[in-house]
Amino acid sequence: MSTPAPRDYAGPVSRAIAYALDTLIVASFFTGGAALAGFITSVMGAEIHDLTRAAASALLLMLPAMLAAYCALFWALAGRTPGMALLGLRVVAVRPQHLSWISAAVRAVVLAYFPIGAVWVLVDRRHQGVHDKLARTAVVRVG
Repeated sequence: MSTPAPRDYAGPVSRAIAYALDTLIVASFFTGGAALAGFITSVMGAEIHDLTRAAASALLLMLPAMLAAYCALFWALAGRTPGMALLGLRVVAVRPQHLSWISAAVRAVVLAYFPIGAVWVLVDRRHQGVHDKLARTAVVRVG
């Protein structure tokens, strides 16, 4: 019987850079959409423009939810987000199984709404944050 190869767990710096890249992607799409909506409604009149400004402010509160949805979708489908792919990182289930949608969603929601829990990667031997512990995941380096 062979033993599984040890995993090369990703460190806090590469994980933080990947998350910052993904946050930048989500924020850019959000900002671009809000700017386009503002431009279109500015032509339509002051009343609609004020309504759009209020909606953009409300959407700003939704930014963590959009980031969580983005991350959960990529983690469940590909095991990594575009930011993680650029740095050669992948989210894997701690147990030898495929990363489930539930694990991806739990991980994404906890990370988006409780980002301070990611600081735990600095002291954990497998560099797991609170979101990893709750979702039973780890981030590893790949090829």
